[in-house]
Amino acid sequence: MTRHHLEPSLSTTSDVFSRDLAPVLTVDPGDTIALRSLDAGGHLQPQTFPTERVPTVRSTWRGHCLTGPIAVRGARPGQVLAVRFISLRPDPSGHTTAGGRDNPLTRRLGLHEQPAGRLFWQIDADAGIAVSDRGYTVRTAPFLGITGVAWDEPGEHSTIPPRAVGGGNIDCKELVAGSVLYLPVTVPGALLSVGDGHAAQGDGEVAGTAIECGMTSELQLDLVTGRPVPGVHAETPAGKITFGFSPDLNVATGDALDAMLSWLQASYGIGKAIALALASAVLDLRVTQVANESWGIHALLPAGAIS
Repeated sequence: MTRHHLEPSLSTTSDVFSRDLAPVLTVDPGDTIALRSLDAGGHLQPQTFPTERVPTVRSTWRGHCLTGPIAVRGARPGQVLAVRFISLRPDPSGHTTAGGRDNPLTRRLGLHEQPAGRLFWQIDADAGIAVSDRGYTVRTAPFLGITGVAWDEPGEHSTIPPRAVGGGNIDCKELVAGSVLYLPVTVPGALLSVGDGHAAQGDGEVAGTAIECGMTSELQLDLVTGRPVPGVHAETPAGKITFGFSPDLNVATGDALDAMLSWLQASYGIGKAIALALASAVLDLRVTQVANESWGIHALLPAGAIS
C-alpha cells in the first residue's frame, strides 16, 4: 500500500467530468492520497472583500475547481469505488455567498435582482469553529462537496448538478471524516475527481454555497463488489445513507427511499413492505441540497437505530 501526494495546479485540476480526461495520478486499490483541493472558484489566495479580484488556478471556469481525475489501477465497470475519508482539514479562510443570481429559490425569496450578500470566515480547524467578518461563530464539520467519478458518455459534463451515475456535487454534510462513499464504476480506471471543500453546511445548502474553502484531505481508495445498493451510497458516523437526485423532488425522494429499502432487505432478509414498515419507525429523509439544478434527497438510517 502506497501513500501518494497530490497538489492542485493547472495540470492537476479540471472543471468538468469527462471519461476522456487523462488521469493526473494513478494509484493501486488500497492506496492512500494526501490531496489538496482549492475552493470551488479555484482561488489561490483568500478574498477579503466581495469585489476583490484574487488570482485563480485557471483564467476561465466552466464549473467547480476539482483536483483530478485520479485513476485506480484495475478498476472496471461493474465494480464499486470505495472512497474512505480518513481526514479532512479546511483551510484557514472561507466565504459564503447568497443571492445575486437568478434561480427558482432566489426568485421565491425576492433575492434574484439584488446584490449578493457575502460572509468571510476565519476557520480554526483545531478548535472546530469558524468566525465571520460580522462576528458570527459556527461549529465546523468539514467535508468535500464534490466526490465523483466519470461516466460512460462522450463529451464534457458540468460539475454543477449531482447525478445518480457518478455522484459528483453531492453536498451531503454527513460525509465527514470516518465516512466511506461508494461510487459505481462505469469507465476503466474510475477517474475520480474531488473538490468544493465545505467547512460547515446545513442540510439543503440553502444559499447555494456553504462555508466554501480549500481542503487538505487524506483519502483511501479501494475497489469492492457485491454492495447491497446498486447506486451511490455511503456509510458515515451518523449512519447509512442512500441518495436520490432529480429536478423533481418526488422522484429524488422515491429514489433515495427505494435504495434504502433495498439495503434493509439485504441486511435483514425481509420483503419490501416489511422494510418500508421498519423504515417508517427509524428512517430520516433529508433535503441534501436545493440549488444545484437537481434536488438532492438523502435517506439516513441512524447508527444503532435497529438492534
